[in-house]
Amino acid sequence: MLTRRTMLRQAAAAGGAAWALGAGGVATAAIGGTATNFAIPRGACDCHVHVFGDTAKFPFAERRTYTPPPASVEQLLELQRDLHMDRVVVVQPSVYGTDNACTMDGVRRMGARARGIVVIDKSTPRTALQEMAGAGARGIRLNLNTAGNFDPNSAKQQLDTVAEQIRGLNWHVQMFVALSVISALKDYFMQFPYPVVFDHFGQPKAPQGVGQPGFANLLDLVKSGHAYVKISGAYRVSTMAPAYADSTPLAQALVAANPDRIVWGTDWPHPNGASARSIAEIATPFPIDDGLLLNELTKWVPDAATRKKILVDNPARLYGFEPVAG
Repeated sequence: MLTRRTMLRQAAAAGGAAWALGAGGVATAAIGGTATNFAIPRGACDCHVHVFGDTAKFPFAERRTYTPPPASVEQLLELQRDLHMDRVVVVQPSVYGTDNACTMDGVRRMGARARGIVVIDKSTPRTALQEMAGAGARGIRLNLNTAGNFDPNSAKQQLDTVAEQIRGLNWHVQMFVALSVISALKDYFMQFPYPVVFDHFGQPKAPQGVGQPGFANLLDLVKSGHAYVKISGAYRVSTMAPAYADSTPLAQALVAANPDRIVWGTDWPHPNGASARSIAEIATPFPIDDGLLLNELTKWVPDAATRKKILVDNPARLYGFEPVAG
């Protein structure tokens, strides 16, 4: 089986991940890559990961855009240990469609440290939503980018529908959506009845900087408190590997707009649908050094107290984790 550790070893050979010499001089690669170089506060949360299980138990949707290799709960927990994270949010990936069994299995197996974000459609029964809420789900995801949906009107229609479906659950709506759509719907989001969370910096183009069209509208939403942004998946907005330095001004601007509305995530195991020619071929993930990207947080957020908000306090509020004592 192609494991996450095997993939990281392959990536390291290509310069994509950190090597270390283990017993007997055997080269190995830790799941998290580079060791963390700052103190991670207790209760820190990785707010964006995926789990891909055994296909015999958790089959992929027939209509999907890629086929990922396995990424197990055990490997995820190893990543958590390497990055000194105590909590995690498992986000339903597009390859499972609206079948949330694998995502919620991962959440259940990890217990109180985990929360889930699920994907639903108009036919999802209320009883299923209530059951997932009881098992640790705290929101739904609209995965518009992967579906190639860049139409603000279509996004608004979907948001209107899910707003009715999740009424009374104390959930939020997470969106993988283009910055242009966020900008076009700014006024709509200002009055939306639930928190909205935008994946991966809100999908700006890092080389265009903070002055690019639409980014000011995203900042206004964050500043108003109506939206959260995940400063996650920097490699999805930047091309400056391996540390993606041109994402730094974007992260700093988002944090400056409202540090109470920013959360952080790895986007592990870094799905890359474009790496395969068809769904019959396993799509090789991006070779990302998660430890290196976590260390970038000290550049994005130099103040330790603000980092604690982003890693601990904001996720606890958004996902309903117990407050960290002390």
